[in-house]
Amino acid sequence: MLAGIWTLVGLATVTLAVPLDQLERRATVSPDATCGGAKGYTCLGSSFGNCCSPNGWCGSTSAYCGTGCQSAFGSCGTNTPPTTTSTSLTAPPTSTPTAGTLGQCLTQKNVPIRLTSSSDFSQLAQPYNLRLPYTPAVIVLPTTVQHISDAVTCAAKYNVKVQPRGGGHSYAAFSLGGQNGAMVIDLQSFQEVSLDANNIAKVGGGVRLGNLAQGIFNQKQRALPHGTCPGVGVGGHATHGGFGLSSRAWGLTLDTIVGLDVVLANGSFVKATSTAYPDIYYALRGAADSFGIVTSFYLQTQPAPASIINWSFSIPNMFQSAATSANYFLHIQAFAQNASVVDRNLGIGMYMDGQGFSISGTYLGSLTSFNNKIKPELLRGLPTPTSQSATSMTWIESVTALANGQPLTQPTTGYNLHDSFFAKSIVVPTSGQFTAATLTSYFDYIIKNGVNSANSWFSIINLYGGPDSQINAKPTSFSAYSDRTALWVIQHYSSAGNTGAPFPAGIISFITGLSNSITSAQPQTFFPGYINYVDPSLTPAQAHAAYFDDATYAKLVGIKQKVDPGNVFWNPQAIGT
Repeated sequence: MLAGIWTLVGLATVTLAVPLDQLERRATVSPDATCGGAKGYTCLGSSFGNCCSPNGWCGSTSAYCGTGCQSAFGSCGTNTPPTTTSTSLTAPPTSTPTAGTLGQCLTQKNVPIRLTSSSDFSQLAQPYNLRLPYTPAVIVLPTTVQHISDAVTCAAKYNVKVQPRGGGHSYAAFSLGGQNGAMVIDLQSFQEVSLDANNIAKVGGGVRLGNLAQGIFNQKQRALPHGTCPGVGVGGHATHGGFGLSSRAWGLTLDTIVGLDVVLANGSFVKATSTAYPDIYYALRGAADSFGIVTSFYLQTQPAPASIINWSFSIPNMFQSAATSANYFLHIQAFAQNASVVDRNLGIGMYMDGQGFSISGTYLGSLTSFNNKIKPELLRGLPTPTSQSATSMTWIESVTALANGQPLTQPTTGYNLHDSFFAKSIVVPTSGQFTAATLTSYFDYIIKNGVNSANSWFSIINLYGGPDSQINAKPTSFSAYSDRTALWVIQHYSSAGNTGAPFPAGIISFITGLSNSITSAQPQTFFPGYINYVDPSLTPAQAHAAYFDDATYAKLVGIKQKVDPGNVFWNPQAIGT
């Protein structure tokens, strides 16, 4: 049963928050969007819409009010409830414009929009990945939750698919819909970063990671686990995982979410937590793009460490002998699982590009401990580094140093960092970690194809697992993020640069071959993928298998059928596609 107090925002009015016990005493009014069934809840007067769908879910569109609608538990054919003096929460009204186009619907509801004829449309519609340009039907620039609710309702009425855009860094341009003709809801005005008395950060859906890190540190010396690129938006990052070098100690960004304010497909606005709308809370943490528009996140922060070690070693001669390099990597893999040396406080990442190989990370401990315990065991048996560093610094200095030269403070409008690229990911499970034969195949492919590649590329390999990893401490039932047994997560990336030139066909075949050099050499292992490195070359079925385990995906499909049966929130790899 739900708990606490929440607020629902209607399409025309904002209703007052109502204590849950009042809803529970009105046992016939649905408190959780379900209707009919054993509980016999009615949708009349509910906050979700007044129609009860064939699947037993309250809503307001034709999918709820049309064929199969359960008239015993709500209105059918119309979402208009009977006149009542009840104090129950009211559903968003579904008054429709007299005009018959999406643009007119939005205009009548005073929703700020940009159309293809707008002077700034091209800039707003530019993807992060220039290889995948799509033209939205409309870009919504909401400044209120009301605008988002109205926009979603208009899109549902005219069967236009909707996707949110926070930072816009989707590798597959899914934040532009992943195809032409979508409605993009750009959250650039949702920039709140604030901390409450319990040090829970309320973070707007349009906030970028650099502004988030700087904001919570400046306010109360707080920190979160998250990625190193300051321009990435919190929305996609947090709802699909969100790895940072402190994640082995603190979990993923997703793991810090204790609540989300979200607009659902029927236009209703709810705060989802572990006790209020738990199915929605579950689905948003792993697959939010298929379920709603998150306007605010509630993230449990950590005290920023007084000091942290940033460390790095450049290892030579890694692209001369595949067998020798495979043995070096096997040592690193063994080191990463050595509980006598490694604990949750060590973050590890490797970078290679056919020219150089480095291993680096952070350590939430003392410089003395790093130099006397961790460093000797890591470097034992490896070639002498050509360069090395281990420096104690403050938390915000560390975050700044990891930002690869970009400032933490990022523009809230006019963001203009782009690339043209193709990427794939591989999740290496602890139970199917690299074998010598697999690593030999991998380095052999790099030596033959990557050392003198015509296009720039890189591989980043991050340690997710290992002793006491807090990423893997969560059960798979905790959220819709499935990869809780990973040892390594790999990103393979090749770029043509921001040149405007035609995309080189060889990039896709090279990156595909690089990934295949691992998976083909170890056919006994199933290698998932990481959804924040989303791969548009996968079919929907391949993507679902790569990003979700079977039980998780089945649960998500069931939730999708209840809360968004009309597939309002859609991209080419959306749940149920």
